[in-house]
Amino acid sequence: MPRILGVLNVTPDSFSDGGRYADRDAAVAHGIRMRAQGADYVDVGGESTRPGAERVDAATEAARVVPVILDLVAAGVPVSVDTTRAAVAAQALDAGASIVNDVSGGLADPVMGKVVAEAGCPWVLMHWRGHSRDMRQLAVYADVVAEVRAELAQRVDEALAAGVAPEKIIVDPGLGFAKTAEHNWRLSAHLGEIISLGYPVLFGASRKSYLGRLLADPHGDPRPVDQREAATLATTVLAVQAGVWGVRVHDVQGSVDAIRVWEATCRARSR
Repeated sequence: MPRILGVLNVTPDSFSDGGRYADRDAAVAHGIRMRAQGADYVDVGGESTRPGAERVDAATEAARVVPVILDLVAAGVPVSVDTTRAAVAAQALDAGASIVNDVSGGLADPVMGKVVAEAGCPWVLMHWRGHSRDMRQLAVYADVVAEVRAELAQRVDEALAAGVAPEKIIVDPGLGFAKTAEHNWRLSAHLGEIISLGYPVLFGASRKSYLGRLLADPHGDPRPVDQREAATLATTVLAVQAGVWGVRVHDVQGSVDAIRVWEATCRARSR
């Protein structure tokens, strides 16, 4: 079964559910619910990374995520922390998080590699070219698949040089981060090139704007965020079929159901 990371944004300005889980009790209840639905990890993030988002300081980010992580771990929920800051990652790991999901791939904080290496935990290295406020102008590629693959390979090399064990590295092509819709489709269609790096691949397309634009109404207005789940499930099945290690999604139950259908079909083919 591919791993499922359930998205838990404890921020007031997330693109998909801004503010809905900013309250600690609401966040913890939702995390427990996602675990019950089949999430392997609940991915807790305290800073929005939507395009154009402004940064918050490390103290604010930590104050958002650490109490929620403590409560989820106490409830038996495996947790990953979605952060680009080594200090926040260290506090989250101390609170019981077991994976660091770093959308900057280590570029935003040079100390992150040391923190992860000392913790001995898995580290998700996402393809990234700059912070949210700058990412649109950085979406320039001659060959997006080849360049993303090469830049991820550089991030892996630096992680290994920092002492991170190779079996602890996971890569993510970073759909939507310094990528246009066309770049996202190209990467989705050629996930095998990213998988060929030899590391587990995490895929995250859930509810993203390129799906909304694909499903725009006759007036050209994108499909609202809360109406993109069917499209997200299609990307999940295609990514799993391509061989990814896991998917990062908002709708855990739907993703579990879709993957079970895919698995049952694969078993039937082998009989």
